[in-house]
Amino acid sequence: MYKILANTIFLGKDVHFLPECHSTNDIALNLVRQKQAAEGSVVICNHQTKGKGQRGNFWQSQAGQNLTFSLVLRPDFMDISEQFYLNMAISNSIRRLLQEYVPRLEVKWPNDLIVPGFGKIGGILIENTFSGKEWEYAVVGIGLNINQLSYDSPYAASIRSITGSHFELEELFRLLITQLEQGYIQLKKGKWKEIKSEYLMHLYRIQNWAKYSANGEQFSGKIVGISAQGKLEVELGNGEIAIFGLKEILFL
Repeated sequence: MYKILANTIFLGKDVHFLPECHSTNDIALNLVRQKQAAEGSVVICNHQTKGKGQRGNFWQSQAGQNLTFSLVLRPDFMDISEQFYLNMAISNSIRRLLQEYVPRLEVKWPNDLIVPGFGKIGGILIENTFSGKEWEYAVVGIGLNINQLSYDSPYAASIRSITGSHFELEELFRLLITQLEQGYIQLKKGKWKEIKSEYLMHLYRIQNWAKYSANGEQFSGKIVGISAQGKLEVELGNGEIAIFGLKEILFL
């Protein structure tokens, strides 16, 4: 049972624990619509059966082996056009903690956590609600492979499969929430340059040539940065800088 956290300012003061659910993001979004979730509320599930990922994918998770939870935030101090900074702040916060256990941890744009040579150990999906041009709430879904040892996908891994160590989920959850709150406060304080710099420093394939696919064609490119809107900036073989949105490029 996950309890209300005592070592945070606002995050984790309202914890909704479910033994099983289809998607913590869906539950959190419903609580937001029903005005039953304040900023800082957390929905956590022991067994998520249909966790959502990017590009309409599902997040596979065995019962009691991983961390699958959603945070309710209210980043109304930001403009809608600046929302990728929330993405970067969340990614940085998770990586900061988990790199203590898996030092080679990197962020694969836009928000996957991977260990090169092993595979993907986590993902983030942020779903927003707006009122006109104003940002009301952001529901931040986080799925982390902690103790699971077998996967249908050859590209998935867990901290345990990499390190050989078993982890206490509740303790790791407490540490993560504390780190996530610190990252969000950094965002509120306007430390955006620092947030982006840290994100780029640990970005998978940054400044390295690799293979990609876009518009049905394969090409070599080098990631050189992230635009203000969170799009991927890739240098092509002819020196041109191409800009790609979420569903416009595939990593090969």
